[in-house]
Amino acid sequence: MKRMYHYATVSKALDQLNEKGFTCDFNRNADAIKKNPEKFEIVHVYRYEGNSDPADEAVVYGIKSTSGKKGVYVAGFSADSDQETAKFLFDLSIRGR
Repeated sequence: MKRMYHYATVSKALDQLNEKGFTCDFNRNADAIKKNPEKFEIVHVYRYEGNSDPADEAVVYGIKSTSGKKGVYVAGFSADSDQETAKFLFDLSIRGR
């Protein structure tokens, strides 16, 4: 079961997930998730929406692999963010509900 958390900032969400053992940076290993989605599960989701700037929007995923590795993926909505991976994780999150 995924849990939706509400933190004031993305950094607070990352700090809390880090305290829960989510220490791997899956932004650096996005290809592993895309190539082997069956080996990963989204267990925490946090969405942050900026008050005035849509570029401030982000989603923080707490992800666990079948090998037990836990980490985070931060999907932003700016022009330079990895939209392909963000869409993939969003779809994976919806399928897991």
